[in-house]
Amino acid sequence: MIGIVGIVVTFVMVFGGYLAAGGKMAIILKALPFEMTMIFGAAIGAFLLGNSIPAVKHTLKDVAKVFKGPKWKPDDYRDLLCMLYQLMRLGRQNAVQLEEHIETPAESAIFTQYPRILADAESVALICDTLRAMSMNYDDPHQVEEVLEARIEENVEHAMHPSHNLQTMADGLPALGIVAAVLGVIKTMGSIDQPPEVLGKLIGGALVGTFLGVFVAYAFVGPMATRLKSIVEEDGHFQDLIRQVLVANLYNHATNICIEVGRQNTPTHIRPSFSDLEDALRQAKAAA
Repeated sequence: MIGIVGIVVTFVMVFGGYLAAGGKMAIILKALPFEMTMIFGAAIGAFLLGNSIPAVKHTLKDVAKVFKGPKWKPDDYRDLLCMLYQLMRLGRQNAVQLEEHIETPAESAIFTQYPRILADAESVALICDTLRAMSMNYDDPHQVEEVLEARIEENVEHAMHPSHNLQTMADGLPALGIVAAVLGVIKTMGSIDQPPEVLGKLIGGALVGTFLGVFVAYAFVGPMATRLKSIVEEDGHFQDLIRQVLVANLYNHATNICIEVGRQNTPTHIRPSFSDLEDALRQAKAAA
């Protein structure tokens, strides 16, 4: 919602100020379709040239995140802590039963309690792979932490690709606007024998290209890239929470302590309160 508000405010302030200063929209509106075709056509072509098909699909899909916001909400962090608590508790009580859950999470009575988490294949794989490694006596906390950090870093880097692509497009749009403006000047020079009022409109139309490239780059595409980057960084806390809790478990801390380590290291605005988490854990114990 806030993204839509930002778009509306930008248009109202820019074009409202232009009209209030006595500007005329007729010249802009007449040149706009042609300038947009040149600038955005070139931008899209360059985007396709510089990316693979999976990267293009990934970027187009992630643009929606600018308006939807982060995937993981505060309730999801609470649910993740509850799920990890149940898995670790079961693993300490009966490692054989835990293996049944991590081998087929889609059929697990624990995982299926949390459908949003279960739907995220990478987070589930991260949990199951780490717990499976623990059952194979791969229990050096430092080695496990290094492996998890490398894997999470790779996931974040992959998730950052759409943000990088949008930023690259934002960097190129002003130059493409200049290209469109130069073509407009070339067109104007071909009509140099026309009266000043005609030449003025042609030059004004040419300058729309420069305006459009800069305007779209700095008012829309650049901020979208920045917003998408911040969303990826925030969602990255979800997998980092998995790492912190499972590594704490390797140090053989009490299960409640492992969960509290994860809760304390969750950013404040998405951190479940101690009392809410206690209530949720109590319900999880009762359901077990």
